[in-house]
Amino acid sequence: AINGTGHYKVKGELNNGYSPESNFDLIIIGGGSAAFSAAIKASELEKKVLMINDGLPIGGTCVNVGCVPSKTLIRTAEALHHANHPNFSGIKPGENKIDFKEVIKQKSELVENLRQKKYIDVISDDPNVTVLKGRAKLTGKNSVEVNGETKTADTILIATGSSTFIPDIPGLKDSGYYVNDTLYELEELPEHLIIIGGRYIALENAQLFARLGSKVTVLQRSIRIIPSEMPDISENLSDYFKEEGIDIKTGVKIHTVSRQDGKVVLKVSVKDSDEFIEGTHLFVATGRKGNTKNLGLEELGIETHGNDFIKTDEYNRTSVPNIYAAGDVTGEHLFVYTAAYAGALSVDNAFTEEQREKDYSVLPWVIFTDPQVAGVGMDENQAYEAGIDYDTSVFLVKDIPRALAARSTKGFIKLIRNKETDKLIGARILASEGSELLMEIVLAIKYGITVKEMKQMFHPYLTLSEGIKLAAITFDKDVNKLSCCAV
Repeated sequence: AINGTGHYKVKGELNNGYSPESNFDLIIIGGGSAAFSAAIKASELEKKVLMINDGLPIGGTCVNVGCVPSKTLIRTAEALHHANHPNFSGIKPGENKIDFKEVIKQKSELVENLRQKKYIDVISDDPNVTVLKGRAKLTGKNSVEVNGETKTADTILIATGSSTFIPDIPGLKDSGYYVNDTLYELEELPEHLIIIGGRYIALENAQLFARLGSKVTVLQRSIRIIPSEMPDISENLSDYFKEEGIDIKTGVKIHTVSRQDGKVVLKVSVKDSDEFIEGTHLFVATGRKGNTKNLGLEELGIETHGNDFIKTDEYNRTSVPNIYAAGDVTGEHLFVYTAAYAGALSVDNAFTEEQREKDYSVLPWVIFTDPQVAGVGMDENQAYEAGIDYDTSVFLVKDIPRALAARSTKGFIKLIRNKETDKLIGARILASEGSELLMEIVLAIKYGITVKEMKQMFHPYLTLSEGIKLAAITFDKDVNKLSCCAV
């Protein structure tokens, strides 16, 4: 898919990375989910598209260094963990080991396969789309410069993604740290992995590497991991991690990072107590920043916010109306599925009469730990701040028959409803495969299904989804006093 000079072999592109065409309907800067979604949508509208990609290979963060590699490695680690720590007394604990190089090799094969099938092949025969490899810079509201040439278009979409925000800690830049772009290319399993951060990326990788056999220490600045969530989520998950031997330190201030005798050494204060933490590898997962450096934003007056993210309006327009931005570079909901949504929405708004505002009001999200953390809509704090008269139902996973049968009983299902309307406004789930329970709740919120109606729906016995019905019943009854399947 890539020729000897490193340029993508996509129809309409020259091997040297230059295109003979100069004028397009749409120029997309970036090559990830938002970019591809926009290109496909524009092609459907018979628009002539130029996609300019640099940095990560075609496909962007998700397929190359994010969702795909992390989730297949998480499943690998989960399989090893359950083989060595079975839930059933009749299965003796094993002493299975991993071939780490083979694990990474298999991961890389999957990444390459999906990059080819779901990205390169998708547009390789599209006569409306040209792809160039090169670093683009905005030179005007309708023009960019790439590989020494100027390209013009009626509309420009910036979809350059995000990268790890590196905090200003003395010695960190010279410590040889890893980020998600580089962590999954390790050739040897870390003996002791120190992780700076305590949210999605940090926690998924903490458990992943701990289960593969690394000693893992998590250093979190806030007093809790995933501090944006309620304490019942973060405290229970923290306890589960500690049961697996993961060392979680919260309320941490890092003073210095250094390399000593081949080890990485951090001088830290943990709740005002000074100590040194020594490990073999350091992983930084301290949030994200927009990939906007040297893009030419300031010269055009394109407004930014936060960590170099591009500010957009409700139609994904930047402060320069014919220049749009979509995906991680906006700092809004950094997920591959929201990026794809935003890319297509931007094209619709740019090229059709229908002007649609972006809507993330019913957005499901997942942290792929074990148990998983999944959520949609409001939590209790958000409902309170919105002035909603709400109540909650919390149903423990240990009381779901399917979970009992599987001997996998960690966590809970929490539903939040508007008491006045009896309609759900949010949910939080901490459960093995909790993400698979989420969409029923998403649809209930989206289409105004009441708790009463949810209780009346059939849910097959001995499925995890039965837990949603049981949680709905728990608003008004103690399920533990009911027989199986009773309502």
